[in-house]
Amino acid sequence: MDIYREEILEHWRSPQNFGKLEDADFVIDQINPLCGDQVTFYFKIKKGKISKISFTGKGCAISIASASILSEAILNKPVSALAKIAGRDVLKMIGGPVGPARLKCAFLSLEAIRKIGSSRLKLEQ
Repeated sequence: MDIYREEILEHWRSPQNFGKLEDADFVIDQINPLCGDQVTFYFKIKKGKISKISFTGKGCAISIASASILSEAILNKPVSALAKIAGRDVLKMIGGPVGPARLKCAFLSLEAIRKIGSSRLKLEQ
């Protein structure tokens, strides 16, 4: 299985929405304790939707690409839609399955964005 498909490599080399969002309403940190990959998402919420998103982090190509691809996919979506994103959706976004050892890498960003739904942040800003 070729885990470094072109889609993954492209987003790893040039991640979309990368950088700190200074005026973020909500910041989420997530780390993969098995390998040390980490990601921080920054959200700007307007009327219950993600009006701006960015991320910073370090890690393998799969974790960075997943964050990049997921950040593009959820921009302008309702916050309530985040809970509906499943692991299979993320795998489809990154171009297909990865090996069992790389699932945590692929799902690191998904675990992070799911935290927004369980926060106490007033999301209807």
